[in-house]
Formats: sequence, structure tokens, C-alpha cells
Amino acid sequence: MQHVRFNSRLLFLLATLFAVGWADDARAVGRAEILRAIQAVENPHDTSRPGKYGELGPYQFRRSTWRMHTKAPFAEALNRYAAEDVAVRHYEWLKRGLLRNGVAPTPYMIALAWNGGLTAAVRGRASASAHDYASRVNNLAQEMNRSRLVSVE
Repeated sequence: MQHVRFNSRLLFLLATLFAVGWADDARAVGRAEILRAIQAVENPHDTSRPGKYGELGPYQFRRSTWRMHTKAPFAEALNRYAAEDVAVRHYEWLKRGLLRNGVAPTPYMIALAWNGGLTAAVRGRASASAHDYASRVNNLAQEMNRSRLVSVE
């Protein structure tokens, strides 16, 4: 009979990581909270007026971003359901881009890429205002998540 030797430290580390990862999943900030936070920062008064650069809707999409994810007319960005669909697509596109570049898709990094651009976020070249935006979105998303957890418990 062959004897299998285990490294007890490695086994403990793996068990701890598994347990912590499992527990954190229930507490993790999800896509819904991140998108709600982005919407709150982008368009806090839920205005239908175009933004400074022609942005539209609850997520203040620019025409070029809208066209990346849909063939629907840009005016549809004012339609909450259409905007939500494009927001989810854009979120997932950013998430894939971060992962492809070896960057964890944290709420902060998703928001940084959303506002400052994916390339700038992964290369560490996002503007100070994009970092400020990402901090605000991250803080709001964390608070929304805490509120969700408290209401469930």
C-alpha cells in the first residue's frame, strides 16, 4: 500500500480559501447593485435631457457605447428596459475585458472601466475624475449590498 503524504499547511490554506470564498459569495456585491450604483451616479435626478456630450438615459450612454451593444435607435436609451438591456451587455463586456487582461472585475474596476474606458483602466491610465467616479460607484454598491443583506436577515 502506497502512503500519500499531505502538506498540512497547504491543505489548511486550501480549506480556508474554499470556506472564505464560499462565505464571500453570499456577501459579494453583484451586477445588480453595481448597475444601480452606476445609474445613481450617472443620472441621480432621472432626467431625460441629454448630457453634456449627448449622453442619454438612466445610464447616460454615449451613442458609440450604445451602438456597441444594440442596433436599436439611440433614442431608445431613454426607454428604461432597453437601457437596462444595454447596461447588462456593457457590464458583461467590461467584465470579460478586465478578466482577459488579468484584472479582477471588482465593483471599483467595473466602474473605472465604465467611466474611464476599458483600455485606460487596465493600463492604469484612467483619469483622476474616473477614479473619483469609481470610488463613488463602489461605495454606493457596497452600501446597497449591505442594505440588501440586512433586509434579508
